[in-house]
Amino acid sequence: MIGEPKHRTLIALSGLPGTGKTTIARELVARVPSVYLRIDAIEHALKTASENAEDVGPAGYVVAYALARFNLSLGMSVVADCVNPLSVTREAWRAVATETSSHLVEVEVVCSDVAEHRRRVESREADIAGFALPSWEAVLRHDYEAWGTERLVVDSALVSAGEAADLIWRRVRER
Repeated sequence: MIGEPKHRTLIALSGLPGTGKTTIARELVARVPSVYLRIDAIEHALKTASENAEDVGPAGYVVAYALARFNLSLGMSVVADCVNPLSVTREAWRAVATETSSHLVEVEVVCSDVAEHRRRVESREADIAGFALPSWEAVLRHDYEAWGTERLVVDSALVSAGEAADLIWRRVRER
């Protein structure tokens, strides 16, 4: 495929719920065949599999790291769609890329228009059966550490999902 990266790449999409990560991730995998790992889907499956699981803790991320590691070792590129709110989760994605000798592109998706962000959170419908989306109040309370490392920041209030995917693939090709 024209424009396909020559090396396996891990693209870690990060950001608060409702910023547009999933929409951008879908645009990315539509352009270049990649493994798509969505933490929401993994965590929901873990909760569904256990009758008593309310909070799966770090298990969803641990599963995603393992799946990413496996697929990268097979030569596939991976798009990880997750809030990725803590420096420890970000460092874990970096370790996966290092362990598999893969390129890493870290992307923080933000929505600088607070009213638009709120509208998205309050109006969206779950695309995973039985999945409970967070409220606007839950998004505002979400633990999200400031970044201390380099990353590509994409403001979904300023660019479309397609434009964001183009920016990200451009960054992939630059590496």
